[in-house]
Amino acid sequence: MGAVLLWERKLLLIERGKPPAMGFWSIPGGHVEPGESWQDAVEREVREETALEATCGAFLGWVERESRGQRYLIADFEIDVTNPGVAKAGDDASDLMFADSTDLEQLKITAGLREFLRQHEVIDL
Repeated sequence: MGAVLLWERKLLLIERGKPPAMGFWSIPGGHVEPGESWQDAVEREVREETALEATCGAFLGWVERESRGQRYLIADFEIDVTNPGVAKAGDDASDLMFADSTDLEQLKITAGLREFLRQHEVIDL
């Protein structure tokens, strides 16, 4: 699952520090632990990767991806946080930024993220 946060018209992105997609920029997210709800997983992954305390919001949509012979179904959600300015990279995130549309056009973004953001009108690209 993935977490979408806009702050001051910029999108929260992390640079993946581990496979899959190591070195690519993406929204925070990861897998759901056994017995964990989607919403709890979103909030945990955001906390681990960005040090932000998030509240999971509205479901945005599904994305299918394939990596190393495995297919993944990813659910993306909007999130709310009270103090986005304290965000810092952690866990498997090697860096973090709030990106505007110009940044998104220039960064090495995970496959399909731009299309997802356009399709769901998250940010103008």
